Amino acid sequence: MRRLFLTEEPAELQVATADGRGLAFIASLSRASAEANLALLTLTDISALNGKLLDLAERESRWNHALVSSASGVWDQRSNGELYYSNIWRSIRGLSPDDPIPPNMQEWLEFVHPQDREHVLHCIERQNAGDPEYMTFQYREWHRSGYYVWIECRGACIERGSDGKPIRIVGTDTDVTSRKVQEEWLVGLSRRLSLALDLSRIGIFETDFESGISEWDDGMRRIFELPHDDSVKVGEFWENKLHPDDRERTLAYVEKKVADLRPFTDAYRIIANDGTCRYIRSNSLPYLDQDGRLKMIGVNWDVTEDHNLHQELGRQKALAEMRNIELERMRLEAEYSAMHDYLTGLPNRRCLEANLEAWRQGKHARTHGLGILHIDLDRFKQINDTLGHGAGDAMLRHVASILTGCLKPGELAARIGGDEFVLAVNCTGDQSVLARLAEDIISAIRKPVWHEGHECRFGASIGIACSAGTDLDLPQLLQNADIALYNAKNNGRNRHEFYTPKSRTALAHAQRLENELMRALENDELVPFYQLQYDARTRRVVGAECLVRWDHPRLGMIGPDRFLATADDCGVLAQVDKIMLAKAVRDLESWRQQGFDLPKVSVNVSSKRLSDPDMAEALSLMSIRPGSVSFEILESVFLDRQDETVMRNLEALRRLEIDIEIDDFGTGHASIVGLLNLKPSTLKIDRQLIQNLPTSQEQRVLVMSIIQIARSLKIRVTAEGVETEEHARILKRLGCDVLQGFGLSRPFDVQTTTELLALDKKNAAARGPQRRHQ
Repeated sequence: MRRLFLTEEPAELQVATADGRGLAFIASLSRASAEANLALLTLTDISALNGKLLDLAERESRWNHALVSSASGVWDQRSNGELYYSNIWRSIRGLSPDDPIPPNMQEWLEFVHPQDREHVLHCIERQNAGDPEYMTFQYREWHRSGYYVWIECRGACIERGSDGKPIRIVGTDTDVTSRKVQEEWLVGLSRRLSLALDLSRIGIFETDFESGISEWDDGMRRIFELPHDDSVKVGEFWENKLHPDDRERTLAYVEKKVADLRPFTDAYRIIANDGTCRYIRSNSLPYLDQDGRLKMIGVNWDVTEDHNLHQELGRQKALAEMRNIELERMRLEAEYSAMHDYLTGLPNRRCLEANLEAWRQGKHARTHGLGILHIDLDRFKQINDTLGHGAGDAMLRHVASILTGCLKPGELAARIGGDEFVLAVNCTGDQSVLARLAEDIISAIRKPVWHEGHECRFGASIGIACSAGTDLDLPQLLQNADIALYNAKNNGRNRHEFYTPKSRTALAHAQRLENELMRALENDELVPFYQLQYDARTRRVVGAECLVRWDHPRLGMIGPDRFLATADDCGVLAQVDKIMLAKAVRDLESWRQQGFDLPKVSVNVSSKRLSDPDMAEALSLMSIRPGSVSFEILESVFLDRQDETVMRNLEALRRLEIDIEIDDFGTGHASIVGLLNLKPSTLKIDRQLIQNLPTSQEQRVLVMSIIQIARSLKIRVTAEGVETEEHARILKRLGCDVLQGFGLSRPFDVQTTTELLALDKKNAAARGPQRRHQ
């Protein structure tokens, strides 16, 4: 009342009532006269109005939350030019809230996929006309990050003028890219399954015991000679086709298994239309569907030919036993096995030495020299570790076929170890002939081989030694070839080397390097170098790759190409990985204490480190800040099948929030299924695919495809080997996230890297606050 007297402005008044629901009034005061101390108080009940306003606000809040939760972007278009687009509508297209919207239909159509523009115009026209068939349609629109997204548009005209033309159209847009990718994948899977069924000539059925109807596909109808327009009822056609001698047993067996709801296999006979007996094998699965209805699904295939063949083989075996051939065959196989490799069929070491001794004592040795090629496969263990020993055995047989194809009469190929082979060939003294032979073998082995849907790539290193005359020392010749092989592997692999007296010196040097490397691990001589990584759009530093260097007390700073192979041969590569990780974590923490916000450091991890059963426990004891470290794994290490230890370690990395990056992507054997299983955070495109981007349209298309696949799987992309500004510009346009290469920054030691981080921080402050893409 005092406030009303002072201001004479209306005010809202809340009044409590006995029932607790309360009333709301608008109170206003009017004075009777200026002199008299009298006034008129007027109260207007607005309780109902307040209730309606609160209800309206609650409904508006509910709809807003529902739209945000459904990730749907709202749009509202009016004929007077007023347009409204929600923030989610903008984010679907990669637009920020302040980015401009195309002002008219023609300019907006430029962002629609060329193949969808005519369809979109037609759908909008029908939608405006109120056609219910076009209230929802899908199309592709260009995302401002450099790729197309699938959008599902739902809309309708909610207000029309007196002439029937639309005045206001409202709707929502939803990003359905993931769903479209899944649909495409399912279509491909269905296509492959259909092809597999056609090739296997299997018939599929599904029986509904409640309805008494069994649905048969074309394969089942072909096997049982049933016309396409005939239906199959339970208890009639199939039961009547059974052989009389099998009917009772088969029906009782099926009834028991169906009652137990257990999968089962069976073999039985049917009578064909021509009266002959056919043999059928089946796999069946009875089950209850979601409505509790008893059903059964299964497959049948005709094994009559297999059965007849089996009987014929039985007869042949009996005949062979009658003639005592089997005993003779076993004797010959025993002799052969003692002198030959069971897997490849090649002579083994024992057979090789016997043949070489016979060659030395024969007259052939007096007119020809002997050349020994010692062959060892490179990267073969990775195939065994990732695809299994079945794939490894197939590759060994493949190599054996290559080597036997290179032989001339009187020459010999042998398998003397796991992945080691020896060729004993005629030698005239001309090393160029042996060199050409070695290069031909290396070239043939390096060609990719497909095994069960996987592309297998490996190489070979060859050591060559030759001698002439009957006085040759065969053990020494084999040892010389072995020394030459060691040099070939030590000099880069996938090459050949001839034995020379200096080869022994090189072997001694390699052994010294091994000893010095062991000492380096004890004396902490391995140091980290860091190559900075930059955001493709802002050029801000967003990470660094940790690279190992050896601060050799005599030779100075040595790169990894000169000692990592030795570390692998010595079995200490996993220890090197562990040391570099510890130093990278230490340096990252030091930089943060100095005020440098480096988002993460990536470290290389070898397959041996991933196979370490103690890796997860060791990582859990380290003070690794979640999300600050990522492990780079070579693409050749991650295939669709991993051993159990590797998969456990990868799961431990996810629990510790250590990201997984696939290094050198695009040059190995990785598949999309492998990516889905591994769920890496980043793909690093190999520098070989980046090098020719400015001049090769094919390379640009390939890189863009990799980036689009990665985005569809929500995987970031880093490009290695960025050497020029043109590289950086093209990769930014293609939608690459992070750039790394000598054109931006070389690997530097900790001190220089610290200075570069300080410079980046200073430049960032000068530019003002920017959004860092992570």
